Amino acid sequence: PKSGSITTRPILKKNTVRSYRTIIERYIKEFGDGPVEQVSPEHILTFLNRLTEGNKPYTKRIRFSQLSSFFNFVRNNIDPELRNPCDRPMIRKLYRERVPLRWKIIEKETVDEIIFRTTKVRNRLILELMARGGMRIGEVLKLRLCDLQDRKLVLREPKSGKEYEFVFIPQKVADRLREYAMEVCNAPGDRIFPISYEAARIMVIKSGKMVGVKLRPHDLRRHSATYASRSGVPIEIISKVILRHANLSTTQRYLGTKSDVEAIRWIENIYG
Repeated sequence: PKSGSITTRPILKKNTVRSYRTIIERYIKEFGDGPVEQVSPEHILTFLNRLTEGNKPYTKRIRFSQLSSFFNFVRNNIDPELRNPCDRPMIRKLYRERVPLRWKIIEKETVDEIIFRTTKVRNRLILELMARGGMRIGEVLKLRLCDLQDRKLVLREPKSGKEYEFVFIPQKVADRLREYAMEVCNAPGDRIFPISYEAARIMVIKSGKMVGVKLRPHDLRRHSATYASRSGVPIEIISKVILRHANLSTTQRYLGTKSDVEAIRWIENIYG
């Protein structure tokens, strides 16, 4: 196949297209116009090792996946008899996916205690926006007075690449946030929390130590998702509204596992 013959669907992101094009063009340069079926697993292993030398494991897995997808495309559309040279136990083992990391979810009672024992208004609001609104710490620190719309907060230039997103927070938190913002801000464009990321991170860690837990900023965002899930909120709402993820699979990795005690409680609630 020629690099000019590569076609992509319009829904693919530009970075995805560029990434696939790069590896296919490298493949063509390596193996020329020879028959695809003559490329052996040994050839592929040598090619991948050279291509990904010095790369992180995640990047290596991406390159392997892209190359494997290329051979599957050829098999499904051109040569049904082709055997994918990437589909060998030895190669799959070298480029296999890591076991998804499961985070320890901090329970609601602990999060509540952390928040209630935080007496400084600024720090408490930062903790609540992450724990009650599912916000990232960087998003909290970028908030400006003009971003407050009662229970709705405007996130400008969010991580998703969109022009803006919205965060929804409880009324009590919204009222205290506006009151605090009006005290510390002189103009609509002023930041509500003009502190550094490192200062905020240290504050979160110290807040956790007050109740004897190891707390990181993202733990509060994960808590907001897990608590919503355990309260019966549909995963679509958790994903698109609370966490603002592009894919449900990303959201599912955030959610904590269910304990036996909680499983029994839910069964009793449904059938008891």
